[in-house]
Amino acid sequence: MLALNPESPTPLVSQIVDGYRRLIGDQTLKPGAKLPSIRAFAASHGVSVFTVVEAYDRLVAQGWVVSRATAGFFVKHRPGDTAVRTERAREDLRFDARWYLKQIFENRNLPLKAGCGWMPNDWLFEDGVRRSLRQLSGDGAELGGYGLPHGHAGLRILIAESLAEHQITATAEHVLLTQGSSQGLDLAARRVVKPGDVVLVDDPGYPNLMFMLRFLGARLVGVPRTPGGYDLPALEALIAEHRPRAFFTQPRLQSPTNSVAPLAQLFRVLQLAEAHDIMLVENDICADLDPQARPSLASLDQLKRVVYVGSYSKTISPNVRVGYVVASPDVLDELAQLKMVSGLTSSDLTERIVFGALTEGRWRKHLKSLRDRLAQAHGAVAQRLGDLGFELFHEPKAGMYLWARHPDLTDGAELSRQAVPEGIMLGPGQLFLVEPRPTGWLRFNVAFSDDRRLYEFLARQIAQQAHSAAA
Repeated sequence: MLALNPESPTPLVSQIVDGYRRLIGDQTLKPGAKLPSIRAFAASHGVSVFTVVEAYDRLVAQGWVVSRATAGFFVKHRPGDTAVRTERAREDLRFDARWYLKQIFENRNLPLKAGCGWMPNDWLFEDGVRRSLRQLSGDGAELGGYGLPHGHAGLRILIAESLAEHQITATAEHVLLTQGSSQGLDLAARRVVKPGDVVLVDDPGYPNLMFMLRFLGARLVGVPRTPGGYDLPALEALIAEHRPRAFFTQPRLQSPTNSVAPLAQLFRVLQLAEAHDIMLVENDICADLDPQARPSLASLDQLKRVVYVGSYSKTISPNVRVGYVVASPDVLDELAQLKMVSGLTSSDLTERIVFGALTEGRWRKHLKSLRDRLAQAHGAVAQRLGDLGFELFHEPKAGMYLWARHPDLTDGAELSRQAVPEGIMLGPGQLFLVEPRPTGWLRFNVAFSDDRRLYEFLARQIAQQAHSAAA
């Protein structure tokens, strides 16, 4: 009834918890049903008793299971009909930015997260965070009070120094710490965009950003991404037609396509921005995942017209919620004011944790290991998708994603709905389009896509489509 994969990056305890939650959620296990005893489960699945104890304890704590003395563990009666609620939620899934903001995090416990936007826990810098926490505890870190409006001074200095390696000349006065890159993009958007403004965005692109900009009243116009970066003729035509206020873009290892804009294209984008007075907001959150030294819009412009956004969510941990914005001092002061108005200071404690992780001596070794693992995963996932007949948009062998489609799977949204009951989270292409429409494109997170169950599911779907077409 419940299959475990000891080769999966997901811990066995989490696999057990996720598996039972799924079985209870779809009423394969109904309220009152008895779970196997701890020893029976351990023996039948080849895991330790301690692993099962921890998993069952979590299920009890989360309200899925009740423990009865001398009798065992039973599925708990929960208010309402879980199966009906689950089915209704699946029927109501809307593959747009609202769905992304809500459903993708509600489904984060699905065992196979092939479409998610984060790294597996054991790929992140957990050891560095733990060592930093121990150091803070030993130093008697102050837990009360607020941080500084611009953020922890030591971390801002460190970020400015690291930007020099990317040919961006900056000091701490150019750096504002934020609660992740999402807050940085939001601050930039609120500073730049007024209701009715035309704003250019990558197409396909980042759903959260699109939702954020539309909420501010922007009229979005998509700039097509190609395997080689931007479609420059299309960009020039769009600028001439719409006279945009700003261009929010991710030139390097872009989500979802993972494409990279080369130097010549970056120069041309800057020329167009200068000629038409367009503000550029550069999302470069995957810079640390890139094994190659590449120019950025910020390095070419030196922050005259570019607002640069970065983050440690992909490399240290998304839980610490530490990102940053780099801009000219006058722009940065306005962003800092907006930050204080909307949420006061960011967390000094988490900023100190990140500062400790970056300075404890193992950071560069961690980055190299992470890049190597991603390169290996790219090769393995590309091979398995290719074997099934998928077309790959681009193969950079770096970054987190592969953007792919199969000629027989033409509706990524429907495929994603069918994947959820099997415990699989996919990244349907509709989600990433400026104007959502049915498409077969899917975003695969290579760090979560090396699991035979994903490819068995895809193979079944391809076979079913072929059978239907032949009938």
